[in-house]
Amino acid sequence: MKIAFLTAGGIAPCLSASIGALIENYNKVEPEAELIGYLNGYRGLLLGKRIDFPSSVKEHVDILLRFGGSPIGNSRVKLTNVEDCIKCGYVKEGEDPLEVAAKQLVQDKVDILHTIGGDDTNTTASELAQYLSQAGHKLTVVGLPKTVDNDIYPIVQTLGAWTAAEQGAVFFENIANENTTSTRQLLIHEVMGRHCGWLTAATAHAYRNQLDTKKFLPELLIDKNRWDIDAVYIPELEIDFEREVNRLKKRMDEKDGVNIFLSEGAGIDTIVHEMEAKGEAVPRDAFGHVRLDEINPGQWFAKQFAKRLGAEKTLVQKSGYFARSAAPNEEDLDLIKRSAFLAAKYALEGKSGVVGMDEDKDGKLTLIDLSRIKGGKPFDIHVPWFTDLLDHIGQPVAS
Repeated sequence: MKIAFLTAGGIAPCLSASIGALIENYNKVEPEAELIGYLNGYRGLLLGKRIDFPSSVKEHVDILLRFGGSPIGNSRVKLTNVEDCIKCGYVKEGEDPLEVAAKQLVQDKVDILHTIGGDDTNTTASELAQYLSQAGHKLTVVGLPKTVDNDIYPIVQTLGAWTAAEQGAVFFENIANENTTSTRQLLIHEVMGRHCGWLTAATAHAYRNQLDTKKFLPELLIDKNRWDIDAVYIPELEIDFEREVNRLKKRMDEKDGVNIFLSEGAGIDTIVHEMEAKGEAVPRDAFGHVRLDEINPGQWFAKQFAKRLGAEKTLVQKSGYFARSAAPNEEDLDLIKRSAFLAAKYALEGKSGVVGMDEDKDGKLTLIDLSRIKGGKPFDIHVPWFTDLLDHIGQPVAS
């Protein structure tokens, strides 16, 4: 039996550990299986680039469980975007990337494919399985849901998201000390989250919980109020700029600084509209997503607020790469191990799907049909921990 692994999309604090946990399970139930990994996601599959896992990897899965990143590499490649695949040199003119990938799996005699990624990764795997099935080849695909955004239908909690929020809070703990370097400082903490504000909200929540465990010295400049959050902007919340300017101006006057947690997807429609109105090209990736790193939402928000708040110094700091590169915390590691156990079990039974906490089954960890997997799930802004957070900082809960 040959089992292949593929990680794709952006990294998250679960990829290396997920492969480790899967190998750990196969060591017990299918120790003679041949294990391979396609290098850099679907790019490696298209180019036939793979790595065979030697016995030393099977013997040291504990190392994989404690590392961030991916031991076999990632990339953002969409097999149905033929033009992009040709442009990047992954396939030749006239070739169908889906067909090329499918033929490679057949050539490599893969029986089980484990995909670890977001909705795009796993829906692409589903298309591959269907393509092979129509051609008379059996391929079992069992995916694990990875994304720091926690925005995949119908999954309650994606792997790595808890860790990313925790690490984002650690990042801001240090950055917040910058408020002692200047008077009237505007500090914007830009967090990943294209369509969903869960990570920004969860990072803010984790940061405030950490604040509650710290001791301060208000007799000097070490006042808890200066380190606290003043605004949380996410895609699911409508932003009334005039109202927020007035509210944050008062905060600036009171505490000599303002701290904003910003989801990179907040206000993106407005930013894109402005660019298009000026005739500027909007950079997009192979999936048609706006390249947020090039758009710089944090800088745009800084421009909107700095002058009107009377900020003397403005800092925009991004925790995304710091947070998503971490090794999983214990909470995530437990979910990864339980998910991997089921993934290996279902794969050996010849059942395809994605193992995740199904929101339609009260969060039960189970095998979810690939057809139900899709992205863009919004964050529920009415969950108590988030409304309590907004209430604490005095930000209206308008949507």
